[in-house]
Formats: sequence, C-alpha cells, structure tokens
Amino acid sequence: VQLQASGGGLVQAGGSLRLSCAASGGTFSTYTRGWFRQAPGKEREFVAAFRRTDATPYYADSVKGRFTISRDNGKNTVYLQMSSLKPEDTGVYYCVAGNTILTTMRVPGAYPYWGQGTLVTVSS
Repeated sequence: VQLQASGGGLVQAGGSLRLSCAASGGTFSTYTRGWFRQAPGKEREFVAAFRRTDATPYYADSVKGRFTISRDNGKNTVYLQMSSLKPEDTGVYYCVAGNTILTTMRVPGAYPYWGQGTLVTVSS
C-alpha cells in the first residue's frame, strides 16, 4: 500500500486545515488507518485512526473535540479536519495503515505503511 498525504501548510492559531491521505495498491478500508505526527525534537505520537474491524474513530486526548477523522472508501482516502489549531499542533503529519489491533493502535511500530508526511505549522 502506498500512501500520499497532502494539505499541510502554515496557519494562525485558531485556524483550520484539512489533511488528505490517498492510498493506492491496496484496499485502504480493510486496514486500521489514520494519522501520527512528529513535532521538532519529539517522538512520533498518535493523533487519530479508524479501527479496521468496524471503522470506529479513536483520537488522542490532545486533539479530541478539535480534530475529526473521516473517510471516503470509494476514493480510498482518509481525511483529518483540524480546527482550533494551537502552536503545539505544529509538526509533520503522517498517514498510516496496517493490520493493527486496538491495543497497539497508538504505537508507531504497529503500522507497516507510512506516507511521506505533510508539514503543519501553527503560528501564535
């Protein structure tokens, strides 16, 4: 599976962005799929994902209520709508996919497929 992320950019605090992740070479909807991010000098962290078994969305506590993950199975695409952005949301956002179970959903090593990353910069 090849993943292509897009939609990053520079936005002021309080603003919004929508990221897209288009998959090719496989049926995206059969995987646990979602987003991680990595801030400068920090480790990659889980942001949001759909569980593969029933497409239930899961979110990191830090983004709950501000970010929304959605999908278009017909387009093999997953989106991340980000609102009320904060400077601490700055980082490279990666889309991911894998046969990942619930207990390891928030672990970067549980995902074999990664997109190239798209940079989100939130200015204060």
